Amino acid sequence: MTYITLFFIALISGSLFPLGSEGVLIYDLQQGYSPFWLSVFATLGNSAGAAINYFLGLKGEEFLEKKGYLNPKKLEAAKKRFQKYGAFALLLSPLPIIGDPITFIAGVLRYNYYKFLAIVIFAKGIRYLLIIFAII
Repeated sequence: MTYITLFFIALISGSLFPLGSEGVLIYDLQQGYSPFWLSVFATLGNSAGAAINYFLGLKGEEFLEKKGYLNPKKLEAAKKRFQKYGAFALLLSPLPIIGDPITFIAGVLRYNYYKFLAIVIFAKGIRYLLIIFAII
C-alpha cells in the first residue's frame, strides 16, 4: 500500500497541483521500504502527472486560442524554439515551480509525445535517485 500511496502522491505532485512527493519518499525510506521500488513508483507517478499536464496542454490549446491567450504567430515561433530546445527544457521538468508548466507547454506546442515521455521519465527518475542516495 505504501508504494501505491507514493505513486498517487507523486502523480498529483507531477500535475499542476501544488503538492510535493519528496517528503513522503524520505519518510518511506526512513521506514525501511525498498529504495528501488520507491524510486520506481515515485518516478512513474510523477511522470504520469507530467503526462496529464501534457494532455491538458494538448487539448487546451484550442480553448486558449479562443480566449485570446495565445497569439498564433508567437505560438508558431515558440513551437520552433521548443522543437530545437525542448529536450533541454524538459530536463528541468522535475524542478519546483517551473517544471510542471514546462510539461503543460510541451503539450500546447505538440512536442513529440514519445520524446517527451522518455525525457521526463529520465529527468524525474534522476531526481528521485538523487534524493534516495542523499538519504541512504
